[in-house]
Amino acid sequence: MFNLNLFKNIGVPLYLFIYLIIPCSAITQTLKGAFIRNLENSLNKRDLEFIKKNFKNDENQNITKKFSKIVNDFPDSKWKIKRLKSNIPNKEILRIQVSGGKIVNGEMHILESNFDYIFSMLNGRINNGSIKNLFTTIRNDDQKIDISFKIPDKVLTGSKYDIDIILNKPLEEMIVAGAIKPHQENSLFEQEILLEPLSSGGIFKMTRAPSKPGIQIWSGIIAHPKGMITFTKSIDIVDKI
Repeated sequence: MFNLNLFKNIGVPLYLFIYLIIPCSAITQTLKGAFIRNLENSLNKRDLEFIKKNFKNDENQNITKKFSKIVNDFPDSKWKIKRLKSNIPNKEILRIQVSGGKIVNGEMHILESNFDYIFSMLNGRINNGSIKNLFTTIRNDDQKIDISFKIPDKVLTGSKYDIDIILNKPLEEMIVAGAIKPHQENSLFEQEILLEPLSSGGIFKMTRAPSKPGIQIWSGIIAHPKGMITFTKSIDIVDKI
């Protein structure tokens, strides 16, 4: 038996925390290797003073509060930051990976998250930042569930596209439940996600992209006898590819 109530304790409140790690605010140093290392070290060492110093004054209190929440949810979380070569004019890209673990009700829940932070530089400061290609999972199955996520990174406005979360091994008599739900960028995932039995070996959904460019976010859960997996994936909605 798996405990569906556990989802309420560790799932939804953690979906969007990745968006809170590096908000769209200005940083007072130029983008050099030393800065990237200092930023990575400050996150890993829980150096709130460094974060306060390098973000705008009006963001300090908000960032500190949200960062403290992250550390509370995953005390051992670790950040890795890498600068990517950008082919977007006047834009820089950081590839950010976050991992961590937390024991809940005697079970270890593992966090893995990857996303790109894209921004421009203005007067030596990071400006107009945005997060792309976010994919986050929190799972307590010790990687025992063979699962594939097929969700696009980018789609055209108004176009139809498929979302497939596939359980690769035959289910036989196993009872598996799941659900997936869309959200808009910057929305709070307070809505309840209702689980339903999955008789087809996963979640298979055809949907249509919004009519305006932006970011669409999908969050969901798979509840399996071997454990649970919650996930979040962002999709870039564009008017041309």
